[in-house]
Amino acid sequence: MVRVHFLGVRGSTPAPGIDFVRYGGNTSSVAITRDGDEVPTLVLDAGTGIRRCSALCAGGPFRGTVLLGHLHWDHLHGLPFFTAANRADARVSLYVPEQLDGSSALDVLARGMSPPHFPIRPDQLLGEWSFDSVSPGEATFEGFTVTSREIPHKGGRTFGYRVSDGRSTLTYMSDHCPSDVGPGPDGLGEYHEAAMELARDADLLIHDSQLVAEENAAEAHYGHSAAEYAVELARRANVGRVALFHHRPNRTDDEMDVIAKRFEDDDHVVAADESLVIEI
Repeated sequence: MVRVHFLGVRGSTPAPGIDFVRYGGNTSSVAITRDGDEVPTLVLDAGTGIRRCSALCAGGPFRGTVLLGHLHWDHLHGLPFFTAANRADARVSLYVPEQLDGSSALDVLARGMSPPHFPIRPDQLLGEWSFDSVSPGEATFEGFTVTSREIPHKGGRTFGYRVSDGRSTLTYMSDHCPSDVGPGPDGLGEYHEAAMELARDADLLIHDSQLVAEENAAEAHYGHSAAEYAVELARRANVGRVALFHHRPNRTDDEMDVIAKRFEDDDHVVAADESLVIEI
C-alpha cells in the first residue's frame, strides 16, 4: 500500500502563528512511500514542508527523487533545509520541468539559490546530488511510473504529475489555473484535456484549492483554482478521493473549517493538513 504524507499544504508563502496550527503553515511538499518501504523515496515539491520529511527518514539519509511542479519560491524554499538530504551520505535526484528557453535545471535553480540571495548554490549541498529536467510524457522514478503534463499556471512552466506503482495511482496538481484555458461549464475553469488525462480513474487527486467559487472571478488571474473546481474535476474523472491543497496563506484554521464544511456530505473530499497521511 502506498503512503502519501502531506508535509506542507499552504500556497504562496508560509503561514506561521497560532491561527494556522491545525492545518499547518508550511508550503507545498508531499512525500510518497512505496508499498513495503519504511521511508519515502519520492517527494513532490520542496516548499518549506519538505523539512518535515527528515523525520520520516528515521535518522538516516534521504535517498530518492524530488520532482518539482514548477519553480516558484513556495515550492523551493525548503530545499536547502531538508537535513536528511543535505548530508554526506544522501543521494538526491532533483528534476524540474524542462525549460522552453533551454536553461538547465541547475541554472534555473541557482537563479534563486546562490549568492547574494542565498549563501550556497544547489550543487554545494552535501551528498550526491544530480539536477535534471523532466519533459512531458512518461518516465520511471524510484519504481513509480510518472506521467508529466503541462498545466496552466501563471509565471513559468508548470507540470502536473500522475504517479503509479502499477496498483495505486495519485495525481498531483498543486498549482493549476484552468480559467486560463476558458471559463468552463460552471465558470470555474475548463476541464481541459491535460487535467482530465492526469486525473482519470486515479485513487487520489491532490489539487490546488487556494480559492473558493465566489473568489474565483476576481482572483483566478493570480494562477489558482477554486476548491469546487477540484471536487468537480474529481467527479468527472472518476477519482476515488480528492485532497484540497495549496491553501490560501491567510486562510485561518477556523476559515479552513468553514471550507471543509462545504464538502462534509462528500466523504471523498478532505481538506489536507500537515498531519494527514493517506494510504492508497
